[in-house]
Amino acid sequence: MEPGLYHLLFISAGLFFIGVFGFLTRRNLISMLMSIELILNSVNLNFIAFNKYLWPNKLDGLFFSIFVIAIAAAEAAVAIAIIINLYRSHRSIDVAKVQEMKN
Repeated sequence: MEPGLYHLLFISAGLFFIGVFGFLTRRNLISMLMSIELILNSVNLNFIAFNKYLWPNKLDGLFFSIFVIAIAAAEAAVAIAIIINLYRSHRSIDVAKVQEMKN
């Protein structure tokens, strides 16, 4: 049995809300980065689901999700570089200690 559009949207909404919850509740920068990746993956799932069920002969959803994957990879590379530099300077990747840099 093939999953319908509502099943895929339910899974995507679940991924999105898990990502938002993880981003708002975690204090570790790596966990926050993983939560952002969950949010972006839910967006990709939406693009693919809507493309399959609404416009099956077009590849727009596929191209948009490949674009989102490329942006997510660049975002992850930049974020990990920032996290490594923060760890080298402060010996911690806790968000509460990063607030000290503003002062």
